[in-house]
Amino acid sequence: MFITEKDCNTSLEGEVRIPSGCAVSAIIDRSGGRMTGDKIIRSIATMHDRSNGLGGGFAGYGIYPDYKDYYAFHLFFDDRIARKETEDYLAAHFEVVYSSEMKTKKVAGIHGEPLIFRYFLYPLSKRLANSLLDEEQYVVRCVNAINTNIKGAFVFSSGKNMGIFKGVGFPEDIGRFFLLDEEYEGYMWTAHGRYPTNTPGWWGGAHPFGLLSYSVVHNGEISSYDANRRYIEMFGYKCNLQTDTEVITYIIDFLLRVKKLTLEEVAKVISASFWTTIDDKSEDDRRQETFLRKAFPSLLINGPFSIIFGFDGGLMALNDRLKLRSMVCAEKGDLAFVSSEECGIRVIQPQLDSIFAPAGGQPVIYTLREGVGR
Repeated sequence: MFITEKDCNTSLEGEVRIPSGCAVSAIIDRSGGRMTGDKIIRSIATMHDRSNGLGGGFAGYGIYPDYKDYYAFHLFFDDRIARKETEDYLAAHFEVVYSSEMKTKKVAGIHGEPLIFRYFLYPLSKRLANSLLDEEQYVVRCVNAINTNIKGAFVFSSGKNMGIFKGVGFPEDIGRFFLLDEEYEGYMWTAHGRYPTNTPGWWGGAHPFGLLSYSVVHNGEISSYDANRRYIEMFGYKCNLQTDTEVITYIIDFLLRVKKLTLEEVAKVISASFWTTIDDKSEDDRRQETFLRKAFPSLLINGPFSIIFGFDGGLMALNDRLKLRSMVCAEKGDLAFVSSEECGIRVIQPQLDSIFAPAGGQPVIYTLREGVGR
């Protein structure tokens, strides 16, 4: 589905495969001020050489204020048959408040795009009551059902007052393709430039990956993917989208939304300290981290990674515990930034109040100021 013919692992003589490639970037205005996607496009474009044109994408938060109480589904379709079957499913399970083909424009670097549609939805009360699920779990089940059972259809965004925009191409081209610098304003943006090494470049496989209002952009390779996937699929998740970032998204959703852990606790599960490090901590920290490691051993993520996790009201940046992938954080007034490289921050904010590189396994969390509306 939407797979390009270009092989991401072939190279011309003299070229070098870069397994540490991929770029991530984010910006949040903690005062709630809204900005177009222009800054995040310029940020990720500065790290152009970290991707290879096989995937780019963005997540914007606060972009649908007129429909903030409805779930915004963004979908890719292979053809009109997949669209018709999906729309029949949506009509049977949701109140469809508004739907349209997503507005895009021709960009030289983007081609082979699928049909791209957007739907603002609310669960049908009778369906929801009969399902015996809470509202969010009902939506998750519906997303899984479409992505698993309807051939040629893929829900790639399903949150409230936020949206994911992604595809095959360099990220700056994807941003212009979706008119993010012209048509959308949000209080937070995340971005990804992809350099796939083990999986194909296809529209659904680009980052961010999302579920409900959660989104993940990721640089790295997860060696624990099979163990993580087998565990998380016991709880109803379906990992069939050909990338390890999908399983990271589901792990965080499971720990945060289902198991009700805090962001700091989630970080201690997926990027857990070594046992020898835990032994040197205070008694309270040692007790907590020992419990989390024993309670969720299959959700430890092994391998090099840096991720930016977006959620309603903020973001969390996190490295693997050995910090095998680069990540820089910075602040300027109410603005906070995260990037794979310092240049991704300086290009949009040359003067900074502070800048630092977080340690391995150290979560950096930025949220809207208390009392600020979404």
